[in-house]
Amino acid sequence: MSNTSHGLTAQEILDQLESLGAESYKRVLLKHGVPEPCYGTKISDMQKIVKRVKKDYRLALELYDSGIYDAMYLAGLIADDIKMTKKDLKGWLSMAKCRMLVSWTVPWVAAGSLHGWELGLEWIESKKPDVAIAGWATLGSIVSVKPDDELDLKLLESLIDRIATEIHQQSDLVRYQMNAFLISVGSYVAPLTTKVLEAAKKIGKVTADLGDNDCKVPDITEYIVGKVKAKGLIGKKRKTAKC
Repeated sequence: MSNTSHGLTAQEILDQLESLGAESYKRVLLKHGVPEPCYGTKISDMQKIVKRVKKDYRLALELYDSGIYDAMYLAGLIADDIKMTKKDLKGWLSMAKCRMLVSWTVPWVAAGSLHGWELGLEWIESKKPDVAIAGWATLGSIVSVKPDDELDLKLLESLIDRIATEIHQQSDLVRYQMNAFLISVGSYVAPLTTKVLEAAKKIGKVTADLGDNDCKVPDITEYIVGKVKAKGLIGKKRKTAKC
């Protein structure tokens, strides 16, 4: 296992994550569909490791390859996105066995890579729900961080139209992610906010079975108008998709 400038090996980090694990938090994660092995390490505790490591491409790959949920999530936070190859990203997606990794970790890293747009568009065409979810989440992450002049607005318009037509025919979690994509475009891409709100009217209420937890499908119009527009934040980009 590699030893780098920050002096931490993958095994040392795995040991830290295990020692920081909390049974109560682990129960919450398992309820949200996270599979074993899982330590139950809180993200706030992971952030202390992130502060020390910052970015480390090799270490991120080693941690993700461990197959331990907490290490895989941490890998996404320390990944050097620009160095991630298409093969790396596809490999990560193939190993992602829960919603957090499929809709957060892999898309966040893909969005920061050189291949996010291409892979996002490829993944949304998949018949496999997890792959389609990762595709919509990747595209949603990209629009949240990239300046509008680096986005293909025409293509985004066509995706909005497509979702308005197809969303109710999709499986629960794909439907949820399409809904999230529309919220992302409507919130972060000011020239398309009106189009998204028009699509939301056409779509109506979006429902999805998200499992035995408190998660709900946010209402597109309520979210964009009530939360983002009300605070004057339409079009304000994020520094990073990761959190």
